[in-house]
Amino acid sequence: MTESPGGSERVPSRDRRRFPGISSRAYEHPADRSALVALRKLSGFDTVFKTLSGLLPERSLRLLFLSDSVRVSDQQFTHLNDMLRDACYILDLEKVPPMYVNQDPVPNAMCIGLDEPIIVLTTGLVELLDEEEMRAVIGHEVGHALSGHAVYRTILLFLTNLALKVAWIPLGNVAIMAIVTALREWFRKSELSADRAGLLVGQDLQASMRGLMKLAGGNHLHEMNVDAFLKQAEEYEAGGDLRDSVLKVLNMLPRSHPFTTVRAAELKKWAASRDYQRIMDGHYPRKDEDKDTSVSESFRESAAHYAESVRTSKDPLMGLVRDIAGGAGDLGGKLRDTVFRGGSRPGGSGGTGGSGGANGSDGANGPDEPGSAGK
Repeated sequence: MTESPGGSERVPSRDRRRFPGISSRAYEHPADRSALVALRKLSGFDTVFKTLSGLLPERSLRLLFLSDSVRVSDQQFTHLNDMLRDACYILDLEKVPPMYVNQDPVPNAMCIGLDEPIIVLTTGLVELLDEEEMRAVIGHEVGHALSGHAVYRTILLFLTNLALKVAWIPLGNVAIMAIVTALREWFRKSELSADRAGLLVGQDLQASMRGLMKLAGGNHLHEMNVDAFLKQAEEYEAGGDLRDSVLKVLNMLPRSHPFTTVRAAELKKWAASRDYQRIMDGHYPRKDEDKDTSVSESFRESAAHYAESVRTSKDPLMGLVRDIAGGAGDLGGKLRDTVFRGGSRPGGSGGTGGSGGANGSDGANGPDEPGSAGK
């Protein structure tokens, strides 16, 4: 951070575009908004939300970080404090949220809080990333704060980690598990939104790519390559047969975050889009227009996104969906070929060779996952 010519205002330490009055709608992924709307409409969610909002020990959580972590300030972790204020300045977040560094070797970061958001970074993350990569991470968390994600993230955190210890929460109840599943589905989409916010703050796509790659493979940049890393995402999406598609879904269900290669591919795609360029040129939705935003318009945008995703996806399951939607004549044959691609068909006839792509079961949790690597 540096002093402005006027002598008082603190501005970003290098020339980065700022987005005065920007609305979170500018960078939010369409699937994020639609998943959140669906979550709010889930039967029983309002009741659970109101109950937990009054019972969660948020004050205790804040005191815990205050007493057993290091608060970022002008006196402590000053370089992180500068990055935090840069991020809030660029995204025009009026109140800078408190940020703490917590001793934990696992690279992680999260934005939580019911009344006001707080940001937590682990020492593992601080030691893993360089300055530009860390800017993207902090921008990612500020994006969560600007979008109001901290409230739902906090509820997800408590439901998944404390439910077993709290007798009055019927963890086996179908309604509660439905809410947890819906929260995870939403939060996976919200991570894509926050990655975009991180890019708007750092304004360095390569740094964002490197950060995600380090979360997957550690601090071994001399052994890794961004292009090869992105090819993994292509192989993951297109490889295998219908059985692999089902395994991808099952692997994803217990996670609160998308796989790292998928996040990298999604972010690169958005960075090359007209929407991103318009934001960088100063044309973006404003906060003072949020009250006039139509819910139906958000649904239309989400529907268009999903339709485009199905149309362009190389995943075998999405190919089957296209065939069904298009009224494929030999649907039975299509299904048989899709299921047994890469393996033997009943009766001993060999199937066509498949690419046998990765099933995505990397065993690592995603960013912001308690006790997991990520941001």
